[in-house]
Amino acid sequence: MIVAMVEPSNTQAHETQGAAQDIDWGDFRDHLATADRQGNRRWVYPKKPGGPWHRRRVWFATFLIAVMFAGPWIRVEGNPLLLLNIVERRFSILGQIFWPQDFVIFAVAMLVFITGIIIFTTAFGRLWCGWACPQTVMMEMVFRKIDYLIEGDAHEQRALDASPWNMRKVLKKTGKQGIFLGLSFIVGNTLLAYIIGSEQLLAIQFDDPRKHMTGLSFMVLFTLLFYAIFARFREQACTFICPYGRFQSAMLDENSMVVAYDHHRGEKRGPLVRRQTPGQRQSAGLGDCVACRQCVAVCPTGIDIRDGTQMECVNCTACIDVCDGIMDKVGRPRGLIRFASLNNIERGEPQRFTARMKLYAGFLGALIALFLFLVFTRAEIGTTLLRAPGSLFQRTRGGNIQNLYTMKVINKTSRELLVELQLQNIAGSVRLMGSGPFKVPKESLAQTSVLVELDPSVLSGNSTKLTLGVYSDGKLLETVTTGFVGPRR
Repeated sequence: MIVAMVEPSNTQAHETQGAAQDIDWGDFRDHLATADRQGNRRWVYPKKPGGPWHRRRVWFATFLIAVMFAGPWIRVEGNPLLLLNIVERRFSILGQIFWPQDFVIFAVAMLVFITGIIIFTTAFGRLWCGWACPQTVMMEMVFRKIDYLIEGDAHEQRALDASPWNMRKVLKKTGKQGIFLGLSFIVGNTLLAYIIGSEQLLAIQFDDPRKHMTGLSFMVLFTLLFYAIFARFREQACTFICPYGRFQSAMLDENSMVVAYDHHRGEKRGPLVRRQTPGQRQSAGLGDCVACRQCVAVCPTGIDIRDGTQMECVNCTACIDVCDGIMDKVGRPRGLIRFASLNNIERGEPQRFTARMKLYAGFLGALIALFLFLVFTRAEIGTTLLRAPGSLFQRTRGGNIQNLYTMKVINKTSRELLVELQLQNIAGSVRLMGSGPFKVPKESLAQTSVLVELDPSVLSGNSTKLTLGVYSDGKLLETVTTGFVGPRR
């Protein structure tokens, strides 16, 4: 009986050939797929993805991009949704203003974020990178889409790059790079708005440029940085710079669910023979993998998922969609490449919540509880009361002892506060220097001098501990302690 081999289409052949060139697939763990043995860049031309998983990613990425660009402009009780103003040491998270005095809360919030990613990685692998990382979302769902729109699919992009320069190529390349630069400007300005605030960003854009040279410099710097990442560096930001792919191996175990190739079902690989039944293929020692290499052609980091879990895999699921499409065509069940754990593939075990995952989850729950406790018990103000540098105690005409202090008050609320001090643990008088009541504007810091006067009879030696209450509208907001210096007895 004469049989014919099923060959891939011309488009698939070009994509597969380009993806496989200059690589020895037998030692894939000894080098990166995007670099040759001399360390030179190998440009990746991923095939345009499609399928159910990709559509889910598109919807999720659209939501994330909308939140990212709208974030600096959204206000909660008059405060930015998210602000990380490092210069002024002022931070806003979900409309709550945080200052350097709230560093413990910020540190706990970062621990919650990092621990959450660790737990997520332990259970589901590097799903964060493929689905929620801002770099991947913008690269694959915005800039890569522009590649496909202007230059076509992978084989068309490869042919365009290999062709001589002509008017068509110049227009396509310059047009695409111009769009990339404009988008990088928008992304860079969005990041700057998260750092300095949307109001300050608008001032930089529409005010006299000479008044905002520092802001303009950062605007240009961020634009060029993102242009370099999205137009040139691309997937190498994940493989060369980001450390997450390297330490994920310490978090994965045999129960972690990752994008995996079912080698029991797929091996031995071999092309599909026309009119060959599944039973004949099985008797010939061949598995379901028809060696079409479309999973390699569609991978945005250029790896072969059939080689196993790899550092470069970002769980983007593009290989799942394309493999399911091939299985549909050859009449085999879907899921040759799927979300699965090592135990699921090797032993057929279902995904389970391991003791390690429970431990991590318990730790995360404790951190979340601590974070909420710190947020809800946080004082509305932060007060620092210190003796004025170089000052000594003074005696009044009536024989009392006075000490001069410097007080700084941070108002963490979105309303102006009228502040007064009262001694809590000892009799005496407290006077805030200046004319009129001491006002602390909203979300800002104010400073004044404080004069405390005590009768010598209440002093306990040359240093007496004072506890003072900070009040506003008759409500105790905070208590502070300091020392009162008096004469030796």
